[in-house]
Amino acid sequence: MQIKADLHVHTTYSKDSLITPKDLVYYANKKGLDAVAVTDHNQLEGAYKIAKETDFPVIPGMEVSSSEGHIVALNVNELIPRGLTAAETVMRIHRAGGVAIACHPFVLFKGCLKDKVCSTFDAIEIINARAFPFKRSVKKATETAERLKLPRVAGTDAHYGPQIGYGYTKIEASELSVEAIAKAIVEGHCQPFGKAVPVTLNLEMELQRVKRMIKKG
Repeated sequence: MQIKADLHVHTTYSKDSLITPKDLVYYANKKGLDAVAVTDHNQLEGAYKIAKETDFPVIPGMEVSSSEGHIVALNVNELIPRGLTAAETVMRIHRAGGVAIACHPFVLFKGCLKDKVCSTFDAIEIINARAFPFKRSVKKATETAERLKLPRVAGTDAHYGPQIGYGYTKIEASELSVEAIAKAIVEGHCQPFGKAVPVTLNLEMELQRVKRMIKKG
């Protein structure tokens, strides 16, 4: 079966995200997604909590801050420590039964891996819908995937509900389950799709962040 999934979404369990669990489900359904990966920064608890409390298919994961760039870990059964090298992080992800994805490897203003992406990764995030500059990021990531012969995926890197679904992956899996999706990605039964998040949505997000700060203050 074909599954449409946004493989890179942050919720309010990440300090810089505005997406509540309710927002996550609402916008994922609105965008016609079949599943979504919750990949909060350096923590796993929220992803499993949301997966347990909602009927919408959630792929538990996390975005790990390695010492050499950010790495998305999907379907891991334990917290992956931050600050390790990229190679060590990938090894720990695999040891935890997970899928290691090089996320936004060629962007500005984010922790990008660049030449630290290697063949031990399971996949490369070709399309990150919030990457800047977008076209260059897609081009460089595609070239790396071709050189290393790695599967290609896409995600939005959403931190604001309406951004969800601008980047997504079509996955040919045996069933709609986390294990089947993870297996299909590793085996390369996936294709990246998407476009850049509109500037207006990014501006809306920043405005909402300011409002939240004022409210808290």
